[in-house]
Amino acid sequence: MSRYRGPVEKIERRLGVSLALKGERRLAGKSAIDKRPYAPGQHGQRRAKISEYGLQLREKQKAKFMYGVSEKQFRKLFKEASALEGNTGANLIILLERRLDNVVYRMGFATTRAFARQLVTHGHILVDGKKVDIASFRVKKGQKIEIKEKSKNNPQIVRAGELTAQTGIVPWVDVEIEKGFGIFTRLPEREEIVIPVEERLIVELYSK
Repeated sequence: MSRYRGPVEKIERRLGVSLALKGERRLAGKSAIDKRPYAPGQHGQRRAKISEYGLQLREKQKAKFMYGVSEKQFRKLFKEASALEGNTGANLIILLERRLDNVVYRMGFATTRAFARQLVTHGHILVDGKKVDIASFRVKKGQKIEIKEKSKNNPQIVRAGELTAQTGIVPWVDVEIEKGFGIFTRLPEREEIVIPVEERLIVELYSK
């Protein structure tokens, strides 16, 4: 299954939760799910009972769409998370958080993960001074993430930096917004990662 490229706000409405797929529209309360908090389509406002499998599948879909990964990538990450010590669900979320595109987003250089992924793939991001254009690159503790000098005046990047006062910066990164760089200081704890995903249900889904 390839990465979804359709209308992202329909996905949020179908899943019934904001996945931060829209930047300023979401922050301004103008996203589709704020205006129409029900599923799209003719029967969207009907309350349908969801099966146990449906609940599990919905949580997986939330994580996939939120972090912008394909089914193949997600399965690979889950397998890796299962092989690590500790809680499989927590391991999965932390692995997703370590993706370079997500770290760029978390540092406030992009208002959405999709734009952060675009910055990475178009060569605007340096890791420890070297260009990395692979969105799934796994960031390690202590690595420096930097906007390329020629890209620091990009209006969208500048605007994202301005909005960090509203969105805040996660505690596992140390960022100098004005200078266009940040340090991935440590791995996050699962309890610190505020996302609308119950990874326990994802583990149950893959354990069948």
